[in-house]
Amino acid sequence: MANWIEHTLDRSRWRPQRQVIALATLGLFVLIIIGALYLSQSSAASTLGRQLEDMLAERDELQQENEQIRGEIAILQSMPRLQGRANEMGFVPADAADIRYIVIDGYNPDTTSAPIEIEVEAEPLPEYDETFGGWLQQQWDAFRIQVEGFTTRTQAASGQ
Repeated sequence: MANWIEHTLDRSRWRPQRQVIALATLGLFVLIIIGALYLSQSSAASTLGRQLEDMLAERDELQQENEQIRGEIAILQSMPRLQGRANEMGFVPADAADIRYIVIDGYNPDTTSAPIEIEVEAEPLPEYDETFGGWLQQQWDAFRIQVEGFTTRTQAASGQ
């Protein structure tokens, strides 16, 4: 009977099962880490995609507004409109008797002159003095602005 109890409680029989459990647990942790990285990347990609969609929609709206304003300017600058506005202000078309020429001493409109060359002083290029700490700060600031924009958009969408 004592032999049976010793055989049941023998630790050497449990070692392979413990190794399998340890490997399965390790595999589960690795899968969880890989899944978290995948979710992080897909979340970042979808956030950037949404920002791109918002920017494209805003660009399209601005282009439409620009075209509408260009159309209004074209209507306002049309010759019949300008002539009507000039008549309202009391202007009349000039005839040969109304035109007066001004003579300017030393001005000869018939000469062709060579263009004057302008020497442009080249500005010295800025000195490269970026450090790793400065670059890291720029990246952190850009990330913070991105997160603030996302939270602002999220709050605006939820109606807060």
